[in-house]
Amino acid sequence: MSVRLRFAPSPTGFLHVGNVRTALVNFLFARQQGGIFMLRFDDTDPERSTDAFADAIEEDLRWLGLKWNTSSHQSHRQDAYDDAIARLKESGRLYPCWDTPQELELRRKVLLSRGKPPVYERGALALTQAQKDGYAAQGRAPHWRFRLNQRPVTWQDGVRGEVTFDTATLSDPVLVREDGSLLYTLPSCVDDLDHHVTHVFRGEDHVTNTAVQVELFEALGGAPPQFAHFALLTGAGGEGLSKRAGSLAIRDLRGQGLEPMAINSLLARIGTSDPIEPFTDLAPLVYGFDVTKFGRSAARFDPHELEVLNARIVHQLHYANVAARIPGVSEELWEAVRPNLTRVSDALDWLKVAEGPMQPVIEDAEFLRQAAELLPPLPWGEEAWGEWTGAVKQATGRKGRALFHPLRLALTGREQGPEMKLLLPLIGPKRTRERLIST
Repeated sequence: MSVRLRFAPSPTGFLHVGNVRTALVNFLFARQQGGIFMLRFDDTDPERSTDAFADAIEEDLRWLGLKWNTSSHQSHRQDAYDDAIARLKESGRLYPCWDTPQELELRRKVLLSRGKPPVYERGALALTQAQKDGYAAQGRAPHWRFRLNQRPVTWQDGVRGEVTFDTATLSDPVLVREDGSLLYTLPSCVDDLDHHVTHVFRGEDHVTNTAVQVELFEALGGAPPQFAHFALLTGAGGEGLSKRAGSLAIRDLRGQGLEPMAINSLLARIGTSDPIEPFTDLAPLVYGFDVTKFGRSAARFDPHELEVLNARIVHQLHYANVAARIPGVSEELWEAVRPNLTRVSDALDWLKVAEGPMQPVIEDAEFLRQAAELLPPLPWGEEAWGEWTGAVKQATGRKGRALFHPLRLALTGREQGPEMKLLLPLIGPKRTRERLIST
């Protein structure tokens, strides 16, 4: 059977770089193995999940090039979850509990005061039928817990190697709330089994969940997938990323003019032993993906590194791939300014420089008038700048910065920029003369 991986966001907000890293590694491995990449919406929370967020997630994934083979919504699969719940109840692995939140919190505090771990003590399993009927008569509805085997659970993790977690240190997890709504664990495991998911790649904050889920997979009569847990992303200084996620939403980065492959290039390699390089398509990332190259240390996400990658990718982009995004910019102008861009949209600023109108910066008006009288004859090609500045140098005795800087300022209004031998023919003789003698 071919490999099947899934990305399972909750449509309760916009995607940020942490979400996308999870989606990307699952996508890359699925494509490398010729398998299936599934988009699954964990939307069992009707109050917070919205179609608008689901649509936004799909839009962001398409923009990044992370195309899925199939999709699913947990909100459409209640019958499958009801069947699983019935089987777990019948086998005695799912049991009702009438404890109130206040009672649970009090018991937790008592255990902690005694130096014991705050693990649920399974008092509900000792209730008599009369006690259960009494709770029901009071109007209490039970929540339902999954009874763990309280044994060591071991799996071979793709990143962490052999992992053993003793479920005796955990409280029996609640799978069904008092109102009948489901928590994350049950739908996730049922879907992974029904959709034949073979690998689950996710953050290391799910390691504890994995121990519980391995037992739940087995209780439902299925085999768990293979797991790999990656170190979480932090900020450049090692700070937690979650508090900054709002500024790192994919649609915000997109709005800032960043290239999708800059994001992919960074997130695919961050935290691995491979160098971070500016890739212009996903193919080399698919080919080179290796889960064993991910380290155990926290991976630091540095926005400055993303900016540098973005510029390096822009410098590689062919005109045909960007023309629709920069109306009015010719191929000649793109080739002239591309090495100096950090965003594709920056080319539009240089279009204004080339074609105006613009306000020249005049450093020495008399010198510029002299230079205007020495402009070379038409037609102008790349050699025109050298011919012109050579004539100006000979006539005025200027050289170096004293020669070139006032000319660049007058013609572009900027201290730095693309090679003037490429810009001068695009500015043209009429605009050049006007800018030189504008005062």
